[in-house]
Amino acid sequence: MSEPYIKKILTARVYDVAQETPLDFAPQLSARLANEIYLKREDLQPVFSFKLRGAYNRMVQLTPEEAAAGVIAASAGNHAQGVALAAARLGLQAMIVMPATTPEIKVRSVASRGAKIVLHGNTYNDAYEHACELAAATGATFIHPYDDPEVIAGQGTIAMEIMQQHQQDLHAIFVPVGGGGLIAGVAAYVKYLRPEIKIIGVEPDDAPSMHHALAAKERVRLSQVGIFADGVAVLQVGKEPFRLAQQYVDEVILVSTDEICAAIKDIFCDTRSICEPAGALAVAGMKRYVAREGIREKSLIAIASGANINFDRLRHVAERAEIGEHREAILAVTIPEVVGSFRRFCELLGERSVTEFNYRFANSAAAQIFVGVQLSRGEVERRELIHLLTQQGYALVDLTENELAKLHIRYMVGGHAGVSDERLYRFEFPERPGALLRFLNCVGDHHWNISLFHYRNHGAAYGRVLVGMQVPQTQLDEFATFLEQVGYTYWDESESLGYQLFLR
Repeated sequence: MSEPYIKKILTARVYDVAQETPLDFAPQLSARLANEIYLKREDLQPVFSFKLRGAYNRMVQLTPEEAAAGVIAASAGNHAQGVALAAARLGLQAMIVMPATTPEIKVRSVASRGAKIVLHGNTYNDAYEHACELAAATGATFIHPYDDPEVIAGQGTIAMEIMQQHQQDLHAIFVPVGGGGLIAGVAAYVKYLRPEIKIIGVEPDDAPSMHHALAAKERVRLSQVGIFADGVAVLQVGKEPFRLAQQYVDEVILVSTDEICAAIKDIFCDTRSICEPAGALAVAGMKRYVAREGIREKSLIAIASGANINFDRLRHVAERAEIGEHREAILAVTIPEVVGSFRRFCELLGERSVTEFNYRFANSAAAQIFVGVQLSRGEVERRELIHLLTQQGYALVDLTENELAKLHIRYMVGGHAGVSDERLYRFEFPERPGALLRFLNCVGDHHWNISLFHYRNHGAAYGRVLVGMQVPQTQLDEFATFLEQVGYTYWDESESLGYQLFLR
């Protein structure tokens, strides 16, 4: 039973620093989804995230001796700001260990609240391990971002507010999931009072730690996680959050990067506020759930959990939102290399706007074009367009869901090079001064020729590089060793359809 957590949540000390956030009706989303949609606006907290609730509730219960020794935390963003604000309010010394990849805007925000910043490692796990070592050495209390009953209870006050603000029928509450502290607190409270309400977690499809754990009936540790929704990029959920999730969470839905970007736009359209990717997760999952279940005229609540987004990332969000909303199709189309063929192709598109059109001469027989087309009727119109072009004799490939095409190909279509022994890889590396040079130096230590290189800064904590290298068959074992030694996350794209069509 969740009764112990009910008492903890009802007596949680959060309102010294946090505010009761509004539950806002979302008229545009409601009209589009044919349901009553409400947003729990945790993006309006003083640190633009729900995280200060749990941090403060844990820290306000320190003994005088613990308080004198100070606190320490590991975080790349929202939890760090919550701990820093709580420490400032309580007059405590705070040290925050952040990965060296943390964007400067977040580092400055935490430092401005008086916390001491220690930059260490490239990932949250690096920072976490170092913070634990420092805590043991200094005697400071480690404030865990999610695997602590008092932190969970602090986050659970969001559910207490929701139950007070919406006392009518309620079908489901959608909750973003990282380490699991938020969904654990919300689920424990709601299921005790109104067990008929569904509690549905939402994770990115490239960081499915809770989804996989519930399926396996035990905590699993992912080998890697995607970094777009960095606020929920957790390799393994907490022990206590998992225990509670097993009892009270109905399911966890996975969503794509494009769906998250579309959800950021949805929230903006209804509130004129811009959520961070993790903050828009719940809306993305809610939309997928509505489409899957076909429900209508139900009341649904999504927790908008945070708005700490770098301005530079908005470019990437805007580019991907159209695809996430099924408002753009990306097609690879083969057309005859004859005068007037471009015009004929565009005439077939009718009144649809062309968002992108890339081409370079390859041979005298056929032209390979990369085209983006704006859609007004989503998936239905995309299928109609593909059917129309196919009927007219065009050979085409739908690249709308192809990650390589969306991240790189669309920016660098330039014709086939015909390079021998070329291997194509996508890499992600920490976006900090010298990182790109280090990568090039690692490659330069070997004798392989770089035959293709594409890098584009997306304003995120990680940079993305597409590299083609000429590696003879006899050197593949040596190359495999190199890939492991370079230390960056990578994907082999040598057999990708986009590569075969435009670059090979």
